[in-house]
Amino acid sequence: MTTHQYDVAVVGAGTSGCYAAATLADAGYSVVVVERKDAEEAGHIACGDALKGASDFPDAIPKSQIEQAFTNTNVDHGRFEIPQEDTVLEIPVPGELAVIDRWEYGRCLIEGADDAGAQFHYDTVVQDVRQTDDGTVTGLEAVRKGEPVTYDAEIVIDGAGALSLLQDKTDFEDATFDTNVRYSQFCSAYREIVEVDEPVEWDDALVFKPTKRSAGYLWYFPHTDTEINAGLGFQMNEEPMELVDDLKRDLRARSEFEGAEVTDKLGGSLPTRRPYDSAVAPGYMAVGDAAGHVNPTTGGGIAGAAYAGTYAAEQAIDAIEDDRTDDEAALWEYNVRVMNDFGARFAALDVYNIFITAYDIDDLMALLASIPGEKLAEALYGGSTSFGLGLKLKMAVKSFGHWGTIRDLYQTKKAADRLLSHYESYPEDRDGFEAWQRERDAIMDDIYAVTGAEPKY
Repeated sequence: MTTHQYDVAVVGAGTSGCYAAATLADAGYSVVVVERKDAEEAGHIACGDALKGASDFPDAIPKSQIEQAFTNTNVDHGRFEIPQEDTVLEIPVPGELAVIDRWEYGRCLIEGADDAGAQFHYDTVVQDVRQTDDGTVTGLEAVRKGEPVTYDAEIVIDGAGALSLLQDKTDFEDATFDTNVRYSQFCSAYREIVEVDEPVEWDDALVFKPTKRSAGYLWYFPHTDTEINAGLGFQMNEEPMELVDDLKRDLRARSEFEGAEVTDKLGGSLPTRRPYDSAVAPGYMAVGDAAGHVNPTTGGGIAGAAYAGTYAAEQAIDAIEDDRTDDEAALWEYNVRVMNDFGARFAALDVYNIFITAYDIDDLMALLASIPGEKLAEALYGGSTSFGLGLKLKMAVKSFGHWGTIRDLYQTKKAADRLLSHYESYPEDRDGFEAWQRERDAIMDDIYAVTGAEPKY
């Protein structure tokens, strides 16, 4: 059996893994990225390809190095189609937007990490983690090109994606690492890249459309005015959808896709849950999808993954320098930075994800059609929004017959605001962690009581 030794082993060549590897290598540390795909297929990931926060990336792989993957920088708003109400909502989206070629973007990330000095081991499938008797993760067991291989490392960074195998293999009994994770907190998704003969009219918008089941939506994101990323997804706690057939059915019903050609197909899963309470354990950190670092209402996670990978790498450097890689407390600051950056906001957004699972889809769409686009944008991307008395009255008139849902939504919003505030006071060290969790769980109990939704966690 071949054994390799590195300061850090990163699993997965996605956004978070590449940014972690580039940050470490640029600082002079030895780092390997273990990737199950071959060199040709690496970076080919199922994604909606929409990028919010396109103006800002960590320095390890700057925007200039990935900009060639930006295929449409003219998108500036969302277009929410509600067939039940014969309504289209135009939703302003804060921050810079772009649609990207995800495969080309993936190649650019790998090239950036490689240029920084990271090594990539393709065709490598992780089988197990190496762990000491006291629970410290010290490396990986894998099969590379059919041959067994061992990786010894001071820290393992798990960027292996949704429902990461590494987390099934690691004993977290004495760690704070979040183990309250199950498949029902995730989404199953499928997308196709579709080429059409004539330019679409909405090439400056991200198009969303609800599915016939709650907690799911179709999307049409324009790479160009004739190349569209078309996809859909549903939460795994809902009745399963026939993703391929349902997408084809909607495509056939849209005149702009008549005679269209499908050039690529891919499916996958992603978190539609709050960020992990803690994504650290002795010798181990999880990043990106592997730690729930995704906006649970939209599925967007590229920018968060880039910063999570960077924060994890910087914390790994500190722990290595202090010779404390076996001490969970030495990695805790990574949790704090994630929550302070985007984690608190994503946790608040999850409340609305919970809300929609408890209500009839037609009732929800009627309510949605009564909300001004700018207020909807605040809720989707900010985690909260405000409604004045005048606006409440206008919504009430437009939503006659749905007032019970409106009442519940306002109560849910109050609970979401409480949750956001609580996450913004995430403990600075692990000593206050259990008390913080107890208070958070009490807020969640109120949310379940208001919405009538089944507990998600």
